[in-house]
Amino acid sequence: MSFESVATAAYLVASLLFILSLAGLSKHETAKRGLTAGVAGMLIALVATVGLVLDDHPGPAAVALLVIAVVAGAAIGLWRARIVHMTGMPELIALLHSFVGLAAVLVGWNGYLASDHLEGALARIHHAEVFIGVFIGAVTFTGSIVAFLKLSARVKSSPLVLPGKNLINLGALTLFVGLTVAFVIHPLAWELVVVTIVALALGWHLVASIGGGDMPVVVSMLNSYSGWAAAASGFLLGNDLLIVTGALVGSSGAYLSYIMCQAMNRSFLSVIAGGLGIEAPTTGDTDYGEHREINADDTAQLLASASSVVITPGYGMAVAQAQYPVAELTRILRESGVNVRFGIHPVAGRLPGHMNVLLAEAKVPYDIVFEMDEINDDFADTDVVLVIGANDTVNPAAAEDPGSPIAGMPVLRVWDAADVVVFKRSMAAGYAGVQNPLFFRDNTQMLFGDAKDRVEDILRSLRDNPVFAATSAPSTTR
Repeated sequence: MSFESVATAAYLVASLLFILSLAGLSKHETAKRGLTAGVAGMLIALVATVGLVLDDHPGPAAVALLVIAVVAGAAIGLWRARIVHMTGMPELIALLHSFVGLAAVLVGWNGYLASDHLEGALARIHHAEVFIGVFIGAVTFTGSIVAFLKLSARVKSSPLVLPGKNLINLGALTLFVGLTVAFVIHPLAWELVVVTIVALALGWHLVASIGGGDMPVVVSMLNSYSGWAAAASGFLLGNDLLIVTGALVGSSGAYLSYIMCQAMNRSFLSVIAGGLGIEAPTTGDTDYGEHREINADDTAQLLASASSVVITPGYGMAVAQAQYPVAELTRILRESGVNVRFGIHPVAGRLPGHMNVLLAEAKVPYDIVFEMDEINDDFADTDVVLVIGANDTVNPAAAEDPGSPIAGMPVLRVWDAADVVVFKRSMAAGYAGVQNPLFFRDNTQMLFGDAKDRVEDILRSLRDNPVFAATSAPSTTR
């Protein structure tokens, strides 16, 4: 039996493990098992690929190149995995997508330079694969770089609105189609150079034209792009595993983007087309009046007298690493008879499932964590809502202001509760750059400062309250 047959069988096993990984990651209870399946599949694929390369190209040069590539990649991966916080995961994922896009561009160019031996229909198919692979890869590369810069706050999150931006995108796509036809008929290097430059510019413009409020969808969309880029590379390299896994990532990422667009009342085609049809946001200079402030002791008193509490976390909780004291606060209140639940917006944080992972990390029970649609109708019967680091996902302007950049986006209706306490560092606008009129409502009070520090202050105040004395002993949650 040739090693190629063994590698093919290994790729089949790895593909099945990747499918099981996706299935496992869809539920909290099976997430660890899904992650293990994914790691096992990647390990099998890596070993099979290394063996296949050495079987085809034996010799010290091939071994040296493989060792350099594997060691360099492993070193970078381990380094980033060790230092990244959960708050930095969205931009890390965007950056990793850019690597996939760049790899697809390089594979495409290599496929063009090594295609002299092909003739007839096979050559034309190969040229189409090269051109499309380079285009998708280049769009993914620069688009992911812009997403990384926006998510890491290195550039402004507001959308770039160039004159005729929709015509720019349509023009780039039209040029791509025309050049593809020309390249398939008679491939020339300048055509590939032009489409690479056009695709790099298009990827930058597509993501730069999308505002911060839609960035979670963009990350998911780029995940889909990276999958299709990997699949294109698989066709060029004749690698079945790359084709299968690329298609899995591409299709699942596209479907997740579609689901998220539905949750945000956004047009899927508009978002993936770089904000097609979205106009520049209004200046947002409305005078909402004065806000009211509250301190930790008074917040503790509100909680002590409440029978039902809902906590709506956001990116600010992740930044402050406040999930552990929040979990401790939840434990104390629940053991004292208070009905505590969590309301999670579909795009809370900057990555799908971001808040769910943080709460699971802090050992918050799954059965008290609810999605937006499950808990929105209950806010009217809630005594106190704690908004911890959330902003755009609890903004009533989405429902009440047709001119708002986030108009139409479903939000958590926290303002229906009797009292709302908003944990925030300042009165600055949220990631989407939109002021939140919730902060100025009569039933809302602002608790300023670091979310973790303020929650710990509330815990200290509750421990001094005789009602909570029996349940306020520090827990070993962390």
